[in-house]
Amino acid sequence: MLNTIAHIQERIRSAARACSRDPEMIRLVAVSKTVPAERIRPAIEAGVRILGENYIQEAGEKIEALADQPVSWHFIGHLQSNKAKFAVRWFDLIHTVDSVKLASEIDKQAARLGKVQDVLVQVNVGGEASKAGVSPENSEALLHSLSRLENLSVKGLMTIPPYFDAPETVRPYFRELAELRERLAEKAIAGIHLEELSMGMTGDFEAAIAEGATLVRIGSAIFGERS
Repeated sequence: MLNTIAHIQERIRSAARACSRDPEMIRLVAVSKTVPAERIRPAIEAGVRILGENYIQEAGEKIEALADQPVSWHFIGHLQSNKAKFAVRWFDLIHTVDSVKLASEIDKQAARLGKVQDVLVQVNVGGEASKAGVSPENSEALLHSLSRLENLSVKGLMTIPPYFDAPETVRPYFRELAELRERLAEKAIAGIHLEELSMGMTGDFEAAIAEGATLVRIGSAIFGERS
């Protein structure tokens, strides 16, 4: 596990240097969905500091089991409003906010805990009906609505682009999200901070880094293919 993590971190650094970016600006989110706590612990010992989970119930059990570990937990799966209270309780960053309804529920639950919940807005850059996310053209209106929520803090954007075997085929979608981030940042919406871009996975994270990713979500390259 130590060699695996070191190899991925070196690939992240190399990809950053290749496009004249500071490697320290890019963080690895180790995607641990379906991976039991006993297999996650060696990854933490090897240097993983952020873990990404997709399923609320499964995540809660692992977060409890690994409560003694120095890690940050990110929720990267589709979140239903009725599970928002658990996401707010357990996660430092929620990557997948895509509606006023969900954001309002997160805000309400965060207020109950006396917490300001950090979130990313998920954008469906590919326009795929099978994927969640606000459309690029509706993203500004959503940010204006979210800016009024006192217990929610927007930190950036996230996307899951269409799947292609070739990273260069995916790259235009990463570029689209980066360009959208720039346009939205120019609007200077009060209370909205767009420093994060969560994009790129095992097969294409180097292309995502070249287009500005700050968070890359890597699972199978760390934990192996899921059954």
